[in-house]
Amino acid sequence: MSMIYSTSTSQKLHERLGSIIAATHPGDKLPSEPDLARQLGVSRATLREAMRTFETQGIIRRRQGSGTFVMHPAQVIESGLEVLESIETLAERNGLPVSMGELKIEFRPANEEEILSMGLPSNLQVTHLSRVIQADGRPVAYLIDVIPEDILSPKEIGEEFTGSVLDLLIQRGSPDLVTSRCEINAVNATVGVARLLGIQRGDVLLCFKAYLYDSAGRVVDFSYSYFLPGYFRFHVVRRIEMMHSLDA
Repeated sequence: MSMIYSTSTSQKLHERLGSIIAATHPGDKLPSEPDLARQLGVSRATLREAMRTFETQGIIRRRQGSGTFVMHPAQVIESGLEVLESIETLAERNGLPVSMGELKIEFRPANEEEILSMGLPSNLQVTHLSRVIQADGRPVAYLIDVIPEDILSPKEIGEEFTGSVLDLLIQRGSPDLVTSRCEINAVNATVGVARLLGIQRGDVLLCFKAYLYDSAGRVVDFSYSYFLPGYFRFHVVRRIEMMHSLDA
């Protein structure tokens, strides 16, 4: 028996918008939102929702006051999640140069979430690092790390720091890093994160909330990493658990 699947209005809009984008040369500007909305027969609000998908994939980029531009096809950083590696290491293996953008370093008392998540004394100071990672000439990730003061102080973050706390700790050789536990979620960009990544508030991002442990079982790094989905593709190799019956 054959089945016919109807194409939803949203799918049709994405297909038509995708065709317009594909027919526009990289670097060229798309028609203005009012013109594009009229051409597609939709409201500007509906058009913006459709454009978000293409923007988070790195296919288009909206610039405040200038318009929306078609980008060059984005190279994708692809990796398995079985081994913990920095963005810099992944990018180098994938042949995609990355660089660190805006960096902020704070030295402050741990807040309530950090105390609970890391099992810290209430009076302990932490080093809080937040920075933007760029690729293809645009921001593609926003990283936040919180490290106890006795593990990493602001003085130890020199000019050679490229954005990876993991690489810094590995190169230093201490503490003895063992495992990492990571929670992965799709989240909507807040106003602050959206500004740093050059996207719209509410756009969907991949968020990794991670805990890095040393050989003593202590959390030595508590981090949040926000990734633009169009620039990253993660996968996991999973094994099949075979059920064996036992002979009576």
